[in-house]
Amino acid sequence: MATRRIADEPAYILHAYDWSESSLILDVFTRHYGRVALVAKGAKKPTSNFRPVLLPLQPLRLAWGLAGEVGQGEIHTLKAAEWVGGHVLPTGDALLSGLYLNELLLRLLAREDTHAQLFDLYAGVVRVLGSGAHGEALEPVLRAFELLLLREIGLLPALDAETATLGALAPQSRYALVAEGGLRAAAHGERAALTGAQWLVLQRALEQGYTAVLRAVAGAGAPAAGELKAQLRALLQYHCGSPLLRTRQLMMDLQSL
Repeated sequence: MATRRIADEPAYILHAYDWSESSLILDVFTRHYGRVALVAKGAKKPTSNFRPVLLPLQPLRLAWGLAGEVGQGEIHTLKAAEWVGGHVLPTGDALLSGLYLNELLLRLLAREDTHAQLFDLYAGVVRVLGSGAHGEALEPVLRAFELLLLREIGLLPALDAETATLGALAPQSRYALVAEGGLRAAAHGERAALTGAQWLVLQRALEQGYTAVLRAVAGAGAPAAGELKAQLRALLQYHCGSPLLRTRQLMMDLQSL
């Protein structure tokens, strides 16, 4: 029986694991098949055609033979990999930010669960990172991606009402986004919270897409942006099942040097 084959599939490598002295297991994010596990046989050999191509945060076209039916969580065999080009590998803070996004996708996306719109969003963000975006420009990009990722996988409540009561938000009152309770009225003195008006702006932006979310986050101002960051990071860490993501720990360690 001939082996079925997927060809010319847009993909990014999220992580690579040693499989043997010469081979790698790749966790890749593809446009039409979601997260897929592939074995790249001989990829660690100096003469391998895979070796210079299989890099994170680079747009690729992959082909693989199916070990079983799509959707069964099998490890398939990589047959071909081509670098699409378009931007250089991010460096510095942009590189760390890209690896952080990869870790989120690894932890939050189920295997072989298709998210074509999220793939396109990720590809766009990676292009921004490869263009040399850094410093203040990075923060709105990351917040917009975090919001849209949470919304795509059903972990972000509606931001125009209190989650428990479905009551309308009072524009001048403050509300906190928490993992177990959704959006609720902030406790007295609770710092990580936004006003009802600010949450409503974000909800409207989410309904319009990435550019609108990016604009809303960028226009929120430094205090609000910092409070949004704290709430989103707590929510993401909760759903990732980890007290601290590895890339976040690495960023903190570098900042303390």
